[in-house]
Amino acid sequence: MDDNQDTIDLARQTRDSVAALSRRMRQERPAHGLGLTSASVLSRLERVGALSPKELATHEGVQPQSLTRQLAALEERGLITRRPHARDGRQVLMEITDAGRSLVEADRRSRDAWLAQAIATRLTAVERDVLHAANKLLDLLSET
Repeated sequence: MDDNQDTIDLARQTRDSVAALSRRMRQERPAHGLGLTSASVLSRLERVGALSPKELATHEGVQPQSLTRQLAALEERGLITRRPHARDGRQVLMEITDAGRSLVEADRRSRDAWLAQAIATRLTAVERDVLHAANKLLDLLSET
């Protein structure tokens, strides 16, 4: 087998493995009733701070109109608030509330606890070292 085919096979295996872990991590989400897009929006606001609906839509890879319903539902649940844009009075910024931040943190804690338990019980010390190195490589790949 040539190097190019080996690289393609490795790419396919990596994609499949990352996708399977992602699906499994979604299963570990607490039952908070949020869809993936809403949970992603909350998480992004928690990480980067206030953003306009247009900026959020760009980050999420959706049309701003598609996000309107999710933003309204998050606001109705008290997980985000709207505030006027400081420089452009025609725009608003979406900002996470304390309740939204608590939900995001609980979600992360739950999934981190599951993954930590799986790592501790299913991987040897050598495998954990390999995973540590693999995480650095995945981070490097995600930057390209």
